[in-house]
Amino acid sequence: MRWTHVQRGRINGYDGSAVALISTPLYSNTTLVCFFPTIGMGGTVVMMAKFEAGAYLALAEKHRVTHTMLVPVQYQRIMAREDFGRYNLSSFRMKFCTSAPFSAALKADILKRWPGGLIEYYGMTEGGGTCMLEAHLYPDKLHTVGKPAPGHDIRLIDEEGREVPPGALGEVVGHSPAMMAGYHKQPQKTAEAEWYDPSGKRFIRTGDIGRFDEDGFLTLMDRKKDMIISGGFNIYPSDLEAVLVQHPAVAEAAVVGVPSERWGETPVAFVVVREGAAVRGEEVLDWANGRLGKTQRLAAVELTTQLPRSAIGKVLKRELRDSLKKNF
Repeated sequence: MRWTHVQRGRINGYDGSAVALISTPLYSNTTLVCFFPTIGMGGTVVMMAKFEAGAYLALAEKHRVTHTMLVPVQYQRIMAREDFGRYNLSSFRMKFCTSAPFSAALKADILKRWPGGLIEYYGMTEGGGTCMLEAHLYPDKLHTVGKPAPGHDIRLIDEEGREVPPGALGEVVGHSPAMMAGYHKQPQKTAEAEWYDPSGKRFIRTGDIGRFDEDGFLTLMDRKKDMIISGGFNIYPSDLEAVLVQHPAVAEAAVVGVPSERWGETPVAFVVVREGAAVRGEEVLDWANGRLGKTQRLAAVELTTQLPRSAIGKVLKRELRDSLKKNF
């Protein structure tokens, strides 16, 4: 897997003069996707001890950075800075993103204001296939995660493990040249992660729900485990989150399903308010529900100062569910 990262380095502009700025943990596959080709081609890696948007921009200008790997929340914080335009970022050749949902609006803003190309990777550390979106080449596909990478086989299956017809939703499964043998000493977990096609070809299940469009680009809906079934209807949190962040006072939003005596499950939103904005949860609730479908409406909006995240920027939705002290 690591050798593959190095081999494709020249395609993305890595060489001996490359300078990569890293601000995610070195133990993460997210980081290594950028780290290995830089080192492998004889370039330089600049490592931040801790990410801070202003410090990142200062380092990028100072070291004439050419490459970087950032997670979506880091891009969001960088682009939100009022002084973003003051920094000279003309040295950038390519920027990368992975690990968490990356909104089309944020991709478009980066393409407009930040020099260099932008590539989003979608895949798993387990090696179950990768999709790649060259956003600078396909500005009309920013809502997708791109097409399967060369040599990678991505398919969609239903609840019974059957491939779905073109255009239908299904769980994403993938096969790639570099796949894990299994989870260490956990054969049951390994078996649950595998799917085999009728020919016996082995795939890794991602747990994500998606759909291919007519051009072969994959659009992700949500994590299978995060899908909310309310009153018999499937609700995808990402659809609700996309509406919430359109509110002028909302910086970030995460929606989770919580138990409901009436509906079985019902969606509740956690919202981070933009700096300097003043809004009540009830106002955001009314605003959002006025724009959502009848079966999608939120039961509540909880204001929070920040969303709990992993070291590589994934929102920890279990912690949000556990933080609720009331029933719906």
